[in-house]
Amino acid sequence: MRKAKPKKRIILPDPKFNDVMVTKFVNNIMLKGKKSIAFEIFYHAVEIIEDKTKENGIEVWKQALANVTPALEVKSRRIGGATFQIPTELRPERKQSVGMKNLINFARKRHEKTMSEKLAAEILAAYKEEGSAFKRKEDIHKMAEANKAFSHFRF
Repeated sequence: MRKAKPKKRIILPDPKFNDVMVTKFVNNIMLKGKKSIAFEIFYHAVEIIEDKTKENGIEVWKQALANVTPALEVKSRRIGGATFQIPTELRPERKQSVGMKNLINFARKRHEKTMSEKLAAEILAAYKEEGSAFKRKEDIHKMAEANKAFSHFRF
């Protein structure tokens, strides 16, 4: 490569739970640079989860995130005029970001009133291993399993 790799940005932990993963999640929720609103949405969603489950909201969120985090994905690769879906393993950082983005995107598509309610409902569904984000992970794994025969084309 001609250029040097860019330096990894240091992400500071969030003020309430002192956790870097929470900050990464809030950064994914954030729209148009409104970080304080994104933090409010997340913290309110955690409160809703604690009210509904009577458990630690952050632990429920972490378990839900682990449940929707895929281990594999398929990448398209052209070989001799044909396009193959090749299953590849994900790096740990990418696993985490794909899981977070799936959780947030499917929360946005829900039909509750506020974003915090939508997020709380999607997190609870993921915690119980159901819901759209969990289904998406299952679909990704099924696709990878179906295309296992092409894994020798890995690059």
